[in-house]
Amino acid sequence: MQTVLVTGSAGFIGFHLCRLLLQQGYQVVGVDALTNYYSVALKQDRHAILAKEGQEGFLPVIGKVEDPQLLNGLFARHKPDYVIHLAAQAGVRYSIENPRSYLEGNIIGTFELLEAARAYPPRHLLLASTSSAYGANTTMPYQETERADHQMSFYAATKKSTESMAHSYAHLYGLPTTMFRFFTVYGPWGRPDMALFKFTKAILEGKPIDVYNHGDMKRDFTYVTDLVEAIQLLLDVVPQRPENGVVEDGDSLSPVAPWRVVNIGNSDSVPLTSFITAIEVATGIKAQQNLMPIQAGDVPATWADAALLRRLTGYAPKTDVTEGVAQFVDWYRSYYGDHSP
Repeated sequence: MQTVLVTGSAGFIGFHLCRLLLQQGYQVVGVDALTNYYSVALKQDRHAILAKEGQEGFLPVIGKVEDPQLLNGLFARHKPDYVIHLAAQAGVRYSIENPRSYLEGNIIGTFELLEAARAYPPRHLLLASTSSAYGANTTMPYQETERADHQMSFYAATKKSTESMAHSYAHLYGLPTTMFRFFTVYGPWGRPDMALFKFTKAILEGKPIDVYNHGDMKRDFTYVTDLVEAIQLLLDVVPQRPENGVVEDGDSLSPVAPWRVVNIGNSDSVPLTSFITAIEVATGIKAQQNLMPIQAGDVPATWADAALLRRLTGYAPKTDVTEGVAQFVDWYRSYYGDHSP
């Protein structure tokens, strides 16, 4: 039985990924700090489901990845075959209010992970980045081979920094590493600070929703189960340092390291207004919209070119926004029927 160490296992994406890995027979060591950035009860409920469904296959570990020796000890004890690093302080807007938490959780946490991987090398190291790394780029759809030098938020800057950090370790120590750039992930068990959660909650309570940039926003909305399926498929797509530094056209593989960055998106840029319409259809309620200017750190549009993902795995995310939003609303109504938001 192969072992996968997943950081951020009680998070939105981490929960869905661990659930998939357990279903496929992996032993999963799940690390999470259960921080109070949002509801700890929601995170605990996610872990409880993993423990129930995974039985002896799921080992939860509560602790901060930035704490010295935590990850080193886990690597030494479990010798994971694969490591998937999802733990991070998320959110563009919160990074303006509390940048230190991003420095500690994202940069120092990733450093500790890289040090543990250097000491106990896994078969493949996979780390989460973000579409926000593309920053001020306006050429769309975003391709991994484009330069990404002008991040618009401190959150994006920390995630782009982790890409560079991981590349240096891949080059120096031969650690096969894949970075994912996620695009606006949504679905059941989502975070309360995300637009879909906030919009659904407000609409069901008869309250107005804040719509930024007066609704002139587009996002490549990616359904969470599509995302984690792509991650699982990439486990065995292990980067290798190219011979003579020659990289095929369209591949983001480094010429000097076994390191690659991969977009995981739905390959479709959907207007925010269409996303809101999907929520209205799913709830059966017309939204009251409070139109506002764009917020600091936001970008008006994102759109993934997922050709490299298809080339590497043969897979492409496929869930339509209308279907995905309906699944979230069904979960929200079911979960909060017995809980207080």
